[in-house]
Amino acid sequence: MSTQGFDPNQAQNLLEVRVIARFAVKAVEHAQTYWNIIEKVPPRGLRLTKLDDEIYEHVMSAFPELSGDDHEKLVKLDEDWLKSEDGKKRWRAFVNAYEKKVKDFNFGSLIRTDARLEYSETNTIFVTRMQFYAIEIARNRLGLNDTIHEIAKADAEKEVQLKKEREAAKASEIS
Repeated sequence: MSTQGFDPNQAQNLLEVRVIARFAVKAVEHAQTYWNIIEKVPPRGLRLTKLDDEIYEHVMSAFPELSGDDHEKLVKLDEDWLKSEDGKKRWRAFVNAYEKKVKDFNFGSLIRTDARLEYSETNTIFVTRMQFYAIEIARNRLGLNDTIHEIAKADAEKEVQLKKEREAAKASEIS
C-alpha cells in the first residue's frame, strides 16, 4: 500500500466534514419529524418525553423570564440571550440535570426562533436536545404552537377540497 500523496491533515478534515454532515442530517430529520407532528396533532396535548411535566416545571422555575410579557421570550427566542455567558452557564446546568434521564440530552437540534413561523433558514437556530424539549414543551403547554397547528389543519383541508374538485372535474370530462 502506497502512502504517497496521502495528507493526514486532509483526511482528518474530510472525516470531520462527514461527521458534521451526518450530525446535520439527523438534526434536520428531527426538525421535520417534529414539524409533521405539530401540524397533525394539537400541540397542547402533545408529549415529547416521559418527563414533560418535570421538564416544564424545571424550565419555568430555572428561567422565570420565560413567563413574563405574555411569554414573549418563548414566542421569539433571543439567540444572544441563549448563548450569552450567563445563558450558557444557566442552560448548561439545566441540560446536565437530564444527563442520565433523557437519551441524547445534549445532541444537537434545530429550533424555530419564532414560534409563529415554520422552520426556515432565517427562523432556525441550533440548540441542544434538552433546550429543544424545554422550549417546545413550554410552547406547547402555553398554546404558543396552536396557531401553526390550526394553519396546517386548514391548509390540509383546502388540499383535500382541491383534490376532490380536480377529481370531479376530471370525471365530468370523461363522461
